Parts: sequence; C-alpha cells; structure tokens
Amino acid sequence: MRVPHMGWNTVDFQGGVLGNGMEEPWFYFVHSYACPENPWVRGWTQYGQRFASAVEKKNAFGVQFHPEKSGKSGGRLLENFVEVVRQWK
Repeated sequence: MRVPHMGWNTVDFQGGVLGNGMEEPWFYFVHSYACPENPWVRGWTQYGQRFASAVEKKNAFGVQFHPEKSGKSGGRLLENFVEVVRQWK
C-alpha cells in the first residue's frame, strides 16, 4: 500500500456521535500515521490494515480524514459536531 494514504475511503462508525445519520460514509484521506486501537475509537477504516479513523473521548474528537473536503459525508460529520457543541451550552 502506498504511503501517504491519499484518496477516498470509507469509515465504519461504531458508537459515538460523529457518525450519526451517516448513509454513505466516504471521506477524503491524506495521512501517513495510523492511530493504534484504543477504547475511544468510534470509526475504523481499512487501508492495508484496519486503523482507527475517528475517536471520541468526553469532549475531545479527532478524525484521520478531511471532513471539509469530503462532500456530503463531511458536511454531515460537521453538522454532528456542531450539534454536540450546542448541547454543551
């Protein structure tokens, strides 16, 4: 597999709030680092091997892809994030 990983890939969201309402979770990736498995993983992607592509822990969120360049799925993820922030107020 080529590194850095550049291009479109899917995310398998499992729990958490960032993946709410995702119908076709395709995102644009540009990275060469893979987060190891941990208890806060909420999204997985397959590229050569399975790696963590979305994490959530309390009020901290991180993704391994670029939601702002990911069309409909990216827009939905950003809407989900904004909704979480609104609930904190």
